[in-house]
Amino acid sequence: MSEPETNQPLESATTREKVISDESGSSKARQLLGMKGAAPGETSVWKIHLQLMKPITWIPLMWGVICGAASSGHYTWSWDNVLKVLACMLLSGPLLTGYTQTINDYYDREIDAINEPYRPIPSGAISIPRVIAQIFVLLFAGLGIAYGLDVWAGHDFPNVTAIALLGSFLAYIYSAPPLKLKQNGWLGNYALGASYIALPWCAGHALFGELNWKVVVLTLIYSMAGLGIAVVNDFKSVEGDKTLGLKSLPVMFGVQTAAWICVVMIDTFQAAIACYLFYIHENLYGAILLLLVIPQITFQDMYFLRNPLENDVKYQASAQPFLVLGMLVAGLAIGHAGI
Repeated sequence: MSEPETNQPLESATTREKVISDESGSSKARQLLGMKGAAPGETSVWKIHLQLMKPITWIPLMWGVICGAASSGHYTWSWDNVLKVLACMLLSGPLLTGYTQTINDYYDREIDAINEPYRPIPSGAISIPRVIAQIFVLLFAGLGIAYGLDVWAGHDFPNVTAIALLGSFLAYIYSAPPLKLKQNGWLGNYALGASYIALPWCAGHALFGELNWKVVVLTLIYSMAGLGIAVVNDFKSVEGDKTLGLKSLPVMFGVQTAAWICVVMIDTFQAAIACYLFYIHENLYGAILLLLVIPQITFQDMYFLRNPLENDVKYQASAQPFLVLGMLVAGLAIGHAGI
């Protein structure tokens, strides 16, 4: 009878070691991906450069390229087209989103010292000259690929390059003074939403079809839902934003009101796009898009509205897949309708 009692502390110690090991591995993965809840201590300079680029943020923009290819109505499955899409995803994700995140970390190093001291710059893991070098390498590599895609697609006007230049400019004025759009919760978050939805979508569309004003307007409307998604990211920075006078929506309106503004924006503008799909007689696609909003509302009630400060990451992980699937549904509908 005494033997189990002897083994129990040993088993508990082993379990605790395993939990600590798992938490350490999880923190390192979060640090590498650029997620909340990371831990410092990375020594590989290449991993540190990758941390600055926040790989977790690449996914929506890479997905936006796919939605744009679908909305063009001219995408066909060939090796040439697959390679074009992959090149455009490289442009939108690792290169220009990586540029955006790096320049944002450079100008936000004082805020990050308060909100996320484990980030590479405030933790001292990387020098400022290396950060500046990374900004320029990513920017010029992105613009070079954008121009190459225009040549590859045979464009008379370099549409993809123009979109890449606009996105790069928005990224700069979002983070850098004197404009620093992120100081204003509405302007900054809409610039972010448009960069995450409208710009990669239009780039994908332009690569395979004729980019017209209707597609641009529709993606800009969809970007209002992206504004709501961008607000979710502000909840982790409330303390630092207050300290440095940044007028994010949680700072301006309070945490709970900002959470409601966020979810209303996300749901309303997806529903507006669904209504447009019904208007152009793409009824099946419109119905699917509306159905995809329902689980988002469910997760908003379960997680986000109850405690936005604690559940922001959990909400994004559970609800965002339905939002991005809805983007593809809308893209397929627009392509099918020949807009």
